[in-house]
Amino acid sequence: MNNNYTPDEIKYQQALKRVKRIKGFYTHLIVYIVINAMLLIVKYKNIDVNENFWRWQTFNTVFFWGIGLLGHGLSVFLPTMVLGKDWEERKIKELMEKEKQNKWE
Repeated sequence: MNNNYTPDEIKYQQALKRVKRIKGFYTHLIVYIVINAMLLIVKYKNIDVNENFWRWQTFNTVFFWGIGLLGHGLSVFLPTMVLGKDWEERKIKELMEKEKQNKWE
């Protein structure tokens, strides 16, 4: 990062980045719901008389895309749940201190 930024500007940029990641997840979630609902409705409307709607082929897109959506959600929300609110900032300071000490040794 550039040294010309104030701590408030740095925190603002970090918060902005986080908000964009959360917004991206919610957009992904909405697209997932809308597209899969449409796919299931079309499948239900076009089902043959002897065909069973409740089978794997009907729901494989929902399932596999759901795994991707879960991964996306975990990548957005899990780091703050597990590592805490200020973990990243503390870790950066810790690594910078280690680097500073290594330069003088």
